[in-house]
Order: sequence, then C-alpha cells, then structure tokens
Amino acid sequence: MKALTWQKKGRITCESVPDPVIRDGRDVIIKVRACAICGSDLHLMDGMMPSMQCGDILGHETMGEVIEVGRDITTLSIGDRIVVPFTISCGACRQCMWGNWSCCERTNPNGRQQAETFGYPLAGLYGYSHITGGFAGGQAEYLRVPYADAGPIVVPDVLGDEQVLFLSDIFPTGYQAAENCDITPEAEKTIAVWGCGPVGQMAIRSCFLLGAKRVIAIDEVPERLAMARVGGAETIDFRHQNIQQTLVDMTDGRGPDAVIEAVGMEAHGADTMMQKVGSALLSATTLERPFALNQAILGCRPGGILSMPGVYAGALGPVMMGVLMNKGLTLRTGQTNVQKYLAPLLERIRNGDIDPSFVISHRSTNLEDGPDLYEKFRDKRDHCTKVVFRPHG
Repeated sequence: MKALTWQKKGRITCESVPDPVIRDGRDVIIKVRACAICGSDLHLMDGMMPSMQCGDILGHETMGEVIEVGRDITTLSIGDRIVVPFTISCGACRQCMWGNWSCCERTNPNGRQQAETFGYPLAGLYGYSHITGGFAGGQAEYLRVPYADAGPIVVPDVLGDEQVLFLSDIFPTGYQAAENCDITPEAEKTIAVWGCGPVGQMAIRSCFLLGAKRVIAIDEVPERLAMARVGGAETIDFRHQNIQQTLVDMTDGRGPDAVIEAVGMEAHGADTMMQKVGSALLSATTLERPFALNQAILGCRPGGILSMPGVYAGALGPVMMGVLMNKGLTLRTGQTNVQKYLAPLLERIRNGDIDPSFVISHRSTNLEDGPDLYEKFRDKRDHCTKVVFRPHG
C-alpha cells in the first residue's frame, strides 16, 4: 500500500509499504476513506518530537471502512464505516474507567520508555513516534486499529466522511478545551483563543456551542482570522495589535474569563520585554517556544482558567510561572479523551449544530501529493488551513 512516511527532519515522503495485518483478536483493519494532516503532525515534520524513526507512517486523523475483524471483536462488522480516535485506549484499566482515556495504562508497548520522561506510561497514539508506542499512522491506504472494541464509533449513512472525520481529533480537542473553561450560558463568559488553526477554529465554535457570550480569537494569518470571524469570534491580528492592551481595551479592563492556548510548542511572536528576551534566547536553542502560552497567562484575568490543548513534548523555554501563580489561574490541559466525546459530538453533527468540514481548504485523492501539501500547510501557503486525503478516490 501507499503511505506517507517520516524520513528525517523536514522530509516527508510517500512510500510503498506492507499492508497491515491482524495481530491480536481485538484488532480490525480498515480501508481508509479519509485522513488528514494535523497541526501536531507539523511538529513531527519539524523534528520537535523525540523517537521518530526513518520510515514511520504518519497520521492520526482517520476514518474508514472495516474490511477485516479480529476473532474477539463483536462490536464491529465488515462494512461498518468508523471514525478512529487518535488515542488508543483499552477501555478497562483504571484510567479508562475514570474517563481519562488519553492516560490509558495498557496500550503503549513502549510505556516503560515513556515513563522515563513522563513518570508513568500514557495511551498509545497513532503515527506519533515510538515513545507513544510506534503505531503505524493513518495517512495510508489501510490501517490496523488495535483495541477496536474500545474506541472507534460507527457513523450513520446520512453523514458524509468529511463531516465525521474530525471526530478523530480536532473537534473533540477543541471541544474539550472549551469545556475546560467551565462555560455555561448563565455565566456569560468571554473566552480568548490563541491560535486560529484547525483546533483553534473548533475551540471557537465549541465555546459558542457551550454558551459563551464572546470569543476573541488571536492569530496573524488572514484566512484563519477570517474563518474565526465567520464562526462568530472577534479577532486580534498580532502583527498589527498589541495583544495584551487590545484585550484590556476590548473587555473594559476586566480581561477574558478564560483563555485557550491552541498553538503549542512552535509559537511565534512577543509583546512584552520578557517575551522579547525569551525569543532572542530561544532562537539559538532547541527548546520549545512558549510565546503563546506566556501571552495567554498574561492575558487571562486574575482568578481565571487557562485551558491548554496546544501540544508540547519536552523541554520548554521560560514560562511565566510567577504570573500564573500570583494571578491564581487554574491550568487545565492534557491529550484529548476522544472516546468520551465521540457519541455526543456525533449527535451535534447529526443535529446540524456544526459541520466540522468547514475547516478544509485542500483535498487530494493521491497520497503522492502529501509531501507538497505538508509543506503548504506548514508554510501557510495557498490559503491552506486543513488538508484531507481520500486515498481510494
């Protein structure tokens, strides 16, 4: 089969690789109907995630048709169309039972290695390095889905592939980020969102679904800011506006009640002298860049909530911990517990509350286009906001 593979920092290629096979009774094999490039895949491309190996198959936003089932699978049948969560969870350990699906204790075969960095093993992830299990990803013609009875959801025929594809990651990720802000219609909260990429866009719309009064979206890319405005957000273009002062002015000095940092480890930009100094220092290091995180800490009102879906992997540059502590902020973060949200968010889509496919700008039926589309997405060329492949046309 064809698949998109990581070769080295900055190099993604389309290669012919062996088809996946059933390895365990709880496996299924799917024919990939749609898959996408995620913003966190760009961290892999940029060499920011440790333990990638030449030839690793990328991708963790995938849906497809079941073509083979393991002997122990009773919940899925050949021909079912399913969405695959990017977190691989067993469904039976204490973390899964608590609803912390992304912290599953059993699915990462390299959990001992991961525990050396994180203290404990966490859930395996598709196509996201060997420290998260070394699982083949879904930017391919076929995918092996382990623990398939504890994650994937069957989707109804009335919904198209692109409508449901983002249940695999970015829609639940944006929704969890919004939910972490304790939004209710009665609270009439103002939420500020750093980053108007795909996760930021889903977070903006999720804030409104939950009843936020206002959402202020922060970015520098014109098409992303325009998309945020279509979703109902007010916007700040940090190329031309000082983020902190503009937030103060827009909220009559009160500040946003909660902030969402949807940028992560490769943020750009600096407002304050502290951030400018940090920017100068980090430009000469391999540390992850917390510029958006620091801006969010500064921008949130005292006593507010900082929700952080943005991905970080390791050592981080200087973070305003003193500001966070002295302002009494509550920090909420973590990989997304996708399985928790699949059924309710599928119902949201089915009811017409949201169609997540709005974020797609580029489509291809040929994985050979993958390397070029990775570069377009990374470099924000050709108004590229989200890439979807249909490997079988």
